[in-house]
Parts: sequence; structure tokens; C-alpha cells
Amino acid sequence: MYDQILLPVDEQTGAAEVLHHAGEIAHRFDAEIRLLHVADTDEYSVTLTDQGVVDGLVQRGEELVADAGETFETLGVEYSTDVVQGSPAATIVEYATEFDYDLIVMPTHGREGLSHFLLGSVTEKVVRLSDVPVLTARMIEGDTFAFPYERILLPTDSSDTSRRAAEHGLDLAAAVDATVHVLSVIETAALGPDIQSSMTTGDFDQGAREAVSDVATMAEKRGVDATTHVETGSPDEEILTAIDEFDCGAVVMGTTGRRGVDRILLGSVAEKTVRSAPVPVVTVGSDHDE
Repeated sequence: MYDQILLPVDEQTGAAEVLHHAGEIAHRFDAEIRLLHVADTDEYSVTLTDQGVVDGLVQRGEELVADAGETFETLGVEYSTDVVQGSPAATIVEYATEFDYDLIVMPTHGREGLSHFLLGSVTEKVVRLSDVPVLTARMIEGDTFAFPYERILLPTDSSDTSRRAAEHGLDLAAAVDATVHVLSVIETAALGPDIQSSMTTGDFDQGAREAVSDVATMAEKRGVDATTHVETGSPDEEILTAIDEFDCGAVVMGTTGRRGVDRILLGSVAEKTVRSAPVPVVTVGSDHDE
């Protein structure tokens, strides 16, 4: 399923748990990992004509990928390295597309806020822009990630992007023999009291139940055990609750979704989930070729 994995490396990646997690995934799928550092030529208004400064950035990048590579050597993971120049987020997205990577793995950087983990801007932009699936995992001391996953959460809203994400999640579940929990959240509060009062519970439920039913049918065809759930509330909060309640080891979700009664996967919901989920989150964007 994953033959080539791209793992961007920067000053904060270090010996993060995400490196070990990526190594476990590579072992499972006999994949090669490319450690990529993008020397940020936009940093401090650095220009490509100032070769001394750029060479220093590249040299530091080579040190970073070499350090990360030592972790993979101890794990027996096949890997290669590359250092390129450019604007980090855009370059990572273009690189993954150009060289046909199956997965991008990135740690989330930031600090602990009042109720969630704040994303670094590079990771956030890659999640928003990438057509290649992106696995993000937060870097909080003490966090460990189990692989292969035993249970995977699939939020859905029946939009094209969420369906594409569900297919990816189900393929992953089949590959690692995981069960899935399919979740659709009815965000009634966003509709306002006037609209809510004019609609019945059945009106609210119909789209959500159809969405989870469609994914359950897809799961059955793949031989994957699926349990469906329809909840009412705040989508990102219900996703976090489901992770905990069903002991899910990962989330696979789309980055955009339908605007309407059965909406869930608006970009903000995916971003909030990536920021706050205590487990790896695989985000799947729209396929612009479709």
C-alpha cells in the first residue's frame, strides 16, 4: 500500500516518536523512506544569490537528515536522503507529487495550548495543499503510537473527498487487519434555531446515516469489520470522544467536505483534529485529476 514514504525533517524532528512510527510503517509495507530537508530560502529574507548563507542552510539540512537516518539504521529501515532549497510547504507538496510518493509523514510542532496542540505552519499548509495522503503525529513527550493499528476511526459525510478518504482508510485497515469505526456527526448548532425547529430528527439523521452506511458497504466488500456511529454535536469534539471511547489507534479523514445538514469534514474540522488528536491522523485531500 505504501511503497514510498516521504518524511520531511527539520530542527525539531530529532528522535521524535514519529520517526519510529514511520519506521514501523515502512517495515510493514517493505517501503523506503526518503528523508527530505527543505533549506528555507525565504527565512530571514535569504536569497538564492547569497550563496554563503544558502550553503550554510544546505549544510545544516544535510546534518539533520543524517541524524534522522541514524534512527532508521538502528531500526533496519531502508532510507535515502535529499536536501533541496525552496519554500518548505510548497516544496514538500511538489516533491511528493513529482516523485509519486504514497504517503507524507510529518510531526506536528508547537506548544500545548488551553485545549489543543498548535500546528506549525509548514505542517498545516502541507495538510491543506497535498493531494498525497499526509500522516501527522504530534510530538508530546511520553506519546507512543502503536502500529499496526487495531482500530481505525473514519469520520465521513458522503462528500467526494470523505469517500476518497474512507477508501484509503479501508484499504489501510484491510492491509493491517484492523477494524473500523465509521462516524458521522450532525452539527445542528451551526444551522441556527429557526432551521432546527423546522426540521425533524429524521431530517437531521438521514444524510448522516446514509454516509456511514455507504462506508460500511465499502468495508464489507473489502472484508473489513465496521461499526457505524451517528452523533450530534461539535464534529471535532465528537471525533476526539470517539478516539477515546473506541480506543482507536489512528484517524483517516478528508480535508474538505460537504456544506449542509450532514457536513463534517470542513477544513477547520480536519485541522482541529490534526492539532488535538492523541493518535496519528491521516488526511486525504481532493483529487484534482478527478
